[in-house]
Amino acid sequence: MTLHFIAKDPESQQDHCPSVWFDDEAQEFVVQGWKADEALQLKCLESGPIPDTEAVVRLPARMVDVLKKVIEVAERSPVR
Repeated sequence: MTLHFIAKDPESQQDHCPSVWFDDEAQEFVVQGWKADEALQLKCLESGPIPDTEAVVRLPARMVDVLKKVIEVAERSPVR
């Protein structure tokens, strides 16, 4: 696995940052975010089930540039 660290939320505390990576081997975005509270999870469940192997997380909108950057990295990555 080649995991490319993209960035952390620039406005969060150093040890508590939402973060984004790109795994070019799996061709996947990897996201660390704040855990969704029960109300948000219930709202998300209106669209369908959340399997035990998945989680709902939040990222602040101020990370839009980080998300754009991870997309650029993904677009440059060789598709396997």
